[in-house]
Amino acid sequence: MEALQTAYSTDRATAYSELTAEIASVVAGETSRTARYATTVSLLKTAFGARFFWCGVYEVDPHKPGELVVGPYQGTLGCLRIPFGKGVCGASAQAKRTIIVPDVHAFPGHIACDSRSNSEIVVPVFSPDGQLAAVLDVDSEAFAAFDETDAYGLEAVCRAMMSG
Repeated sequence: MEALQTAYSTDRATAYSELTAEIASVVAGETSRTARYATTVSLLKTAFGARFFWCGVYEVDPHKPGELVVGPYQGTLGCLRIPFGKGVCGASAQAKRTIIVPDVHAFPGHIACDSRSNSEIVVPVFSPDGQLAAVLDVDSEAFAAFDETDAYGLEAVCRAMMSG
């Protein structure tokens, strides 16, 4: 394994590109999804620090179809289970698309795991065979903290996390 990068570009698009390459390198050959998820969350939290108030993965529960269960995360206590269609994570899982929410308090059915979260981005994670495996959830204490640069970057990170 290559030495880990300790500093990332201050330009977000470049930082995501650097992170995507690093994640692909670190998880190459790893068969455990838990290890892939935990490593990715750790690297994202390290790269973006306080900007990412909460960062984690909600996995599709194979024993309860239509439900997400919390996986590896960094931040305050996360919700344990989220049904598809409920909250931002459930909406992203149901629609199988990235959702950016500039103000979570205005999102219908938002699940408040921590009242300090004010904006959120959720990205679907697909297995190599194209099935929904999880969602990557990132919250910020700032309003409107996420945009298309984050969507594009986190989607690339999720592809790298699941490939190889």
